[in-house]
Amino acid sequence: MGRSRGGLTTKIHALVDGRGLPIQLHLSEGQASDCREAERLLAAVPNATTFLADKAYDSDAIRSQITAQGGFANIPVKRNRRKGFAFSSFLYRYRNLVERFFGKLKNARGLATRYDKRSDNFLAAIKLFCTRLWIAANESTP
Repeated sequence: MGRSRGGLTTKIHALVDGRGLPIQLHLSEGQASDCREAERLLAAVPNATTFLADKAYDSDAIRSQITAQGGFANIPVKRNRRKGFAFSSFLYRYRNLVERFFGKLKNARGLATRYDKRSDNFLAAIKLFCTRLWIAANESTP
């Protein structure tokens, strides 16, 4: 967990599938760069898939790792980058699945207000909530 003048800070890094259900979750300090956690998230990405991410994940290392896995990195280019890459704005629209996942996560009051002081308890609560999402999505009642 990170510390700032405002108190404890934590970033949640999530990898979701095509239905918006979480596959991989990691926590990092609030002041840490998003690119540091990308390697652990990319280990769970199946080969030959399209990886949608925001500008925070735009780095040569991430792009090369996705290409080595046979996938396509659909990440918008940062403003300070000189070299451009192939980017589909139509595919990028589906990144809202991640944003919708975080919106669902904010509906859980204890998670949104971050009552847990320890990061392992906080991550466990997030994973419990994600389990509820998976059960609701795969429920087979008529």
